Amino acid sequence: MRQPFPPGFLWGCATSAYQIEGSPLADGAGASNWHRFVRTPGRVLGGDTGDVACDHYRRMKDDVALMRDLGLTAYRFSIAWGRVLPEGRGKVNAAGLGFYERLVDELLAAGIQPMATLYHWDLPVALDDRGGWLSPDMPGWFADYAQVCFKALDDRVQRWTTLNEPWVVADGGYMHGVLAPGHRSAFEAAIVAHRLMQAHAAGVRAYRAVGRHQIGLVVNIEPKHLPPDATDADRHAARLADAYMNRQYLDPALLGRYPEELREVFGEAWPDWPAAEVEALKVPIDFLGLNYYTRAVVRHDPKAWPVPVAPQRQPGGIYTETGWELHPQSLADTLVWMHERYGGLPLYVTENGAAFYDPPSAIDGRVDDPLRVHYLRTHIAAVADAIARGADVRGYCAWSLFDNLEWALGFAKRFGLVHVDFQTQQRTPKASARYYARVIASHGAQLE
Repeated sequence: MRQPFPPGFLWGCATSAYQIEGSPLADGAGASNWHRFVRTPGRVLGGDTGDVACDHYRRMKDDVALMRDLGLTAYRFSIAWGRVLPEGRGKVNAAGLGFYERLVDELLAAGIQPMATLYHWDLPVALDDRGGWLSPDMPGWFADYAQVCFKALDDRVQRWTTLNEPWVVADGGYMHGVLAPGHRSAFEAAIVAHRLMQAHAAGVRAYRAVGRHQIGLVVNIEPKHLPPDATDADRHAARLADAYMNRQYLDPALLGRYPEELREVFGEAWPDWPAAEVEALKVPIDFLGLNYYTRAVVRHDPKAWPVPVAPQRQPGGIYTETGWELHPQSLADTLVWMHERYGGLPLYVTENGAAFYDPPSAIDGRVDDPLRVHYLRTHIAAVADAIARGADVRGYCAWSLFDNLEWALGFAKRFGLVHVDFQTQQRTPKASARYYARVIASHGAQLE
């Protein structure tokens, strides 16, 4: 059988610090904006918090052993900024940084390559109180934090990511207020988007000064498709939606410009950033990470804000517990689009997964999740299709290794390949985990 994946292709899983670690204030760590957000009544479904989550902070060695047993060759995790710098800047917390040093050492001993994300949405409250992502000082604060991590871990970590899904930070945290810090302002969201990209550029420049390996950016892409009977208004609205969600961060980082459509999306809230300042957002990176979950078929909807589109549910489509359509073809098409639009950069699928109903506890030591197995099979096949079409894809990370705190949805939605009983912390690899282990063992040659 022809091998559809190149030699050295990485097979991984992904997590984030606040979603799995628990013990958010342990060993001198500083609180994050999420530690505060979950304590605001009505913000998180069921009042759930990350105080325990998957208890990974205390169970890390056993969790790495589980990854080894699954055959993972890569693990994408994020570093909690407040563990390393409790005040967000200044004095380093050796105990907090030491946790990540031990994690990396355990991964390498298990034959698993660490992929470290510097920022996955948990900002120290000390910085949030000083303006957070609205502050013009944030890029410098981020670069200083990044340098601390680089100096401690770059001898062992070969792949770094500056930001995870900056669109979600700006849209969820500052435009719609459904994520930390819970603001709702187009004026703020436009500023935050720019600050995020300035921080990304500053982080990359900091890495070039001390780093020896690779650094990139991770974005979430949701292709905007049109119905067969689309009108001119539908087509225009879809272009606005694509610019807002899919090009707002990639274009400045890689082309040195913002999409022109953003002026219409933001209206009077759009700042007239100096051209030289925007051009400075373009810094050479070593790879792009794609977080892909679904597509959206959209129509014009003048009542929608800030982009006048509404998604259309597709007859006969399979939908996840979060209302996302299974559409693996769009993963292949998106990888090819990224390859062609942004100069053939190496690509990694840094998140890809689905929430389906799983029982609270394993039954007779098993959790069967046939829909998730189907999701994995079809989406990994889509990655193979993208490679066959010329995209330089070098790795795939399933989201997520564990059922975890799904942000504002609390523990209500389960994405994990490994089931977690949140009452007992018992881990049970699901049928999808066993399937993924077989795929890894065959290097993707056997997807059935």
